[in-house]
This record gives sequence, structure tokens and C-alpha cells, in this order.
Amino acid sequence: MGQITRFMSDGHRHCDELFAAAEEAVDNGDLVASRSRFQAFHTAMTHHFAMEEQALFPAFEEASGNTMGPTRVMRLEHQQMRDVLAAMAAALATDDLEEYLGEAETLLILMQQHNIKEEQMLYPMSDRFLENSGDAVIQAMRELQEDSPV
Repeated sequence: MGQITRFMSDGHRHCDELFAAAEEAVDNGDLVASRSRFQAFHTAMTHHFAMEEQALFPAFEEASGNTMGPTRVMRLEHQQMRDVLAAMAAALATDDLEEYLGEAETLLILMQQHNIKEEQMLYPMSDRFLENSGDAVIQAMRELQEDSPV
């Protein structure tokens, strides 16, 4: 497994853990914990998207010469997930835990499909195309993390 694949896949696992923690709080009917855990998950997802969209994808596109391929699809899927995240936040804001769980089920399917594409295709391709600059790309993504409130 290449360094970009490992770094980004670890990010997926972190987001998955936060997602599960939020869902557990909702299942328990704990609104305070639900909101807090969802916010942590939402923030982690937003940062993961930012690392990809601001550092990894541009580097991949420059190295591969392809802006209409896998990164375009990933950006579109990020937007779909952002829309579902907004619906989940709205459900929590109105204490509608059933709606939250319905939206969470949709998001889980989207995340699983998306992560498979990234982990099995895009990240390994990135490791190949960015073999000589992988360290710099990971450093740029880490700097985005450091600049964030997480």
C-alpha cells in the first residue's frame, strides 16, 4: 500500500469511527451527545474533503493531465455527501432522530461506495502518478489539518 493510499484510508477509518459514535448516540436518544458527536464527524468529513479537493486532487490532475476523470466524479460525490450531511444536521436541529437515522443510512451507502472507489482506484493511481511528490502532497494535506479547528 502506497503512502497516499495509507494516509487517506486512515482518514476514512477515522471518519467511520466518528460516524458510528454519532449514530450510537442517536440510537440511545441522547440529543446532547448526538449533536456533539455529529459535529465532530461533520468536521472530520469536511476536512477530509478539503484535503482531497485542495491538495490531492489538484496534484493528481496536474501529474496525470486529467481533470475530467476520477477527481471530477469524486467532487460530485463529495457534494452529494455534503447535501446529506446538511439534511442530517437539520434533522438534529429539530430533534428528529428518525429523520437523522434515515439520512445516516443514505450517507453510509454513499460513503461506502465512495471510499471503495478512492481506496481501490484513485489513491493507488495517485501513489503512482505522484510517486516523486507524494511526501509533499501529504505534507500539504497535513498543513490543511493543522490550520483547521479539529
